Amino acid sequence: MATTQQKASPKKSQGFQGVRGAFWIIIVCAIIAFTLFFTWFGREANFADATKTQPINVWGTIFKGGIIVPVIHSLLLTVIAMAIERWLALKTAFGKGALPKFVAEIKKALNENDFAKAQQLCDKQQGSVANVVGASLKAYKAMETPENAKLKKAQKVAKISQAHEEATQLEMPTLTMNLPIIATIVTLGTLTGLLGTVVGMIRSFSALSAGGGADSAALSAGISEALINTAFGIGTSWCAVVAYNYYTNKVDKLTFALDEVGYSIAQTYEANHTDEA
Repeated sequence: MATTQQKASPKKSQGFQGVRGAFWIIIVCAIIAFTLFFTWFGREANFADATKTQPINVWGTIFKGGIIVPVIHSLLLTVIAMAIERWLALKTAFGKGALPKFVAEIKKALNENDFAKAQQLCDKQQGSVANVVGASLKAYKAMETPENAKLKKAQKVAKISQAHEEATQLEMPTLTMNLPIIATIVTLGTLTGLLGTVVGMIRSFSALSAGGGADSAALSAGISEALINTAFGIGTSWCAVVAYNYYTNKVDKLTFALDEVGYSIAQTYEANHTDEA
């Protein structure tokens, strides 16, 4: 048994498991965003004058959004990076084959009491579902050993279900890792854009309070800053919402598949065994 566990354990580390140090992803995205803001968006070629008050292209227009722009840009890059990270991690978690087909083949093998075939399917599929099913199959086989012969059928079924739940809980952190960060950016993007909007409007009203057409440039700059930050913040939140809902839905599908197979294994044992007198 010990040898089998040692051979089976490396399966959990195969493939991309996700980035645990997400803080460093945020730092790198912030460095990229601020570097682009000052070196690309703010270069003189993007403006018609040396004072950088008249942008001639979209990059100069974005630069007019002010210092809040690279903050929102950092959030946007973080969403993109986290979305790619989740895609790679969930691709590993789902395994090599189609998940619905794998679940159907496992259930068919269980109905035929062909546990060798079920184990072969797990070895071929890999991924989180295969790991959990493999753990449940080991628990099923363990109930056949003399050490557990004195247990009642209900106790054995409960132990199989417990092994399934423990294996599921072991896999869940990999599935949901970094999703809370994306969920936070859903709100943070809008709020940061709103902050930039307020700052821009403050500058606009300050220009108005100064009076006269001499401050028209400051007025237009404040309005430009407000609108750019609003658009950038909404766009960032939009991307975050789409990414969060997409990956949450994929995690739900995988969790449903785990529950379905776990229930099938427990029910198969209950149907094929009777309590010994």
